Amino acid sequence: MKPIQVGLLGAGVVGSGTVNVLRRNQEEIKRRAGRGIEITMIADLDTARAQALAGPGVKVVSDARAVIANPEIDIVIELIGGYGIARTLVLEAIAAGKHVVTANKALLAVHGTEIFAAASAKGVIVAFEAAVAGGIPIIKALREGLTANSIQWIAGIINGTTNFILSEMRDKGLDFDVVLKEAQRLGYAEADPTFDIEGVDAAHKATIMCSIAFGIPVQFDKAYIEGITKLGAADIKYAEQLGYRIKLLGITKRTDKGIELRVHPSLVPTRRLIANVEGAMNAVMVQGDAVGTTLYYGKGAGSEPTASAVIADLVDITRLHTADPLNRVPHLAFQPNAMSDLHVLPMSDVVTSYYLRLRVADEAGVLAKVTGILAALGISIDAILQREADEVAGEGATQTDLIILTHDCAESEMNAALAQMQALPTVLAPIIRIRKEELA
Repeated sequence: MKPIQVGLLGAGVVGSGTVNVLRRNQEEIKRRAGRGIEITMIADLDTARAQALAGPGVKVVSDARAVIANPEIDIVIELIGGYGIARTLVLEAIAAGKHVVTANKALLAVHGTEIFAAASAKGVIVAFEAAVAGGIPIIKALREGLTANSIQWIAGIINGTTNFILSEMRDKGLDFDVVLKEAQRLGYAEADPTFDIEGVDAAHKATIMCSIAFGIPVQFDKAYIEGITKLGAADIKYAEQLGYRIKLLGITKRTDKGIELRVHPSLVPTRRLIANVEGAMNAVMVQGDAVGTTLYYGKGAGSEPTASAVIADLVDITRLHTADPLNRVPHLAFQPNAMSDLHVLPMSDVVTSYYLRLRVADEAGVLAKVTGILAALGISIDAILQREADEVAGEGATQTDLIILTHDCAESEMNAALAQMQALPTVLAPIIRIRKEELA
């Protein structure tokens, strides 16, 4: 049987990994797919780079539209990234009857509804395993492996840059700014790390997993997003003393009121496996009603780990290339006409527990005032850690840290409590609030 013909848009890190892995493992991949898979065109503005990667028999062009226009190309791999030209090219490829493989989580989180609708109307596949958690096959697990389950919640470390930074802060006792510079020097963080450290990248991925888990349209604009820039070494240390580690989690959860979709730093008990995921690694926990808790761990980025997911999608499409479109696995796991209208909750309605750190005057009555405010709002306390003043600010200090862990309450109630506590004259700095997830 004639090999399936693939056009590659973008010859960067993941593009080069895809070419190299496909070339290295071509015989094994062919045995699995049932026919050969060949990249026969590469489009990149840097044609010299693409030519060095291409090898004999592969046509290199600078115009991505030349790939889409080629009637011999069956599948287009989009590895350009971003929301702009990538969206245009993906939609043009779909309109031309091409299947699409993409690693572009930002594109799918923002424009996924439009793209999947266009693909369904045209009878082609948009595959995106590489868009979430790199080489970890979490999309296939959610869409196929766990299809018997009613998914209860997902919690994931899905950004390697932030996990590396938090691991270094914990191991070395350093503050965020110092570790960020080291992460940039080592290549774990971009020159402009905003999408990573502010939680946007993780929110793109959480949005996609949310839609697959609960059968709702992709709604990135409804996600609550908070990054790690305000975390200090003190919070990492106190969390450890209380039996927790701080991780940036992407969380989506089914509740009686609707769907939660949020990204923020979280205290996780050290006894949970996910709390012990260090460095630039990724991990995703999924809670299903039948299977219980499952954990998926591995490299969330990098040339060949991400290429592994891209090629898995190529194999899936090759196997299904001639199948009736109505008998394929739906893009978001649920049949398009059976999507739910469950709404995504605003953060004020989310119920969780909290870690609070207050820098307070070291004088009598401070603790009573703080706990009185919490009690008046119906917020119960799980634990209190009060440090000696000289431990925090040196001998003769007149201020100290008060650490409080709460039981569950609504975010709106905690917001009201924080406003009242912050107004106390004995609270000397902005209160640090970190949500706590038991993941039981």
